[in-house]
Amino acid sequence: MAFRPLDARSPAALLRDARPLRAIFRQAERLSHLQKLLESQLQPAAREHCKVASWREGCLLLVVTDGHWATRLRYQQRRLQRQLALFDEFASLTRIQFKVQPSTLQQGAATHTLDLSHSAAENIQATAEGITDPKLRAALERLASHAKDRS
Repeated sequence: MAFRPLDARSPAALLRDARPLRAIFRQAERLSHLQKLLESQLQPAAREHCKVASWREGCLLLVVTDGHWATRLRYQQRRLQRQLALFDEFASLTRIQFKVQPSTLQQGAATHTLDLSHSAAENIQATAEGITDPKLRAALERLASHAKDRS
């Protein structure tokens, strides 16, 4: 019995025919629209730190990147709630919740560079020669080798 793959379908056809996918797409569009409305009322510095997570039953859930921004936004919560309630989409807004969720994107791996002077490497190598423990001796020799590579 041979496997016959299904014919590829265009994204428009998938959205038109697949109900679950269509519902997810509509929800994503709705959240994107609500995000734009929220950003219109936030200070420019806060916009990148605050995202709409959900909006249901009068409760707006916002995800904030760190505690600092959550605190700042909590102080502005009443003003923000009044301003958002002016939009038809947020007419039934009764409360805003803030959840702190640090960004999952790494800001760049922290690299630890080791800068040893030649004399420091010589001292470490001399110390390693007097050590009887093979593991410690090997570790000190590796450490001393960092300066030798740079010279």
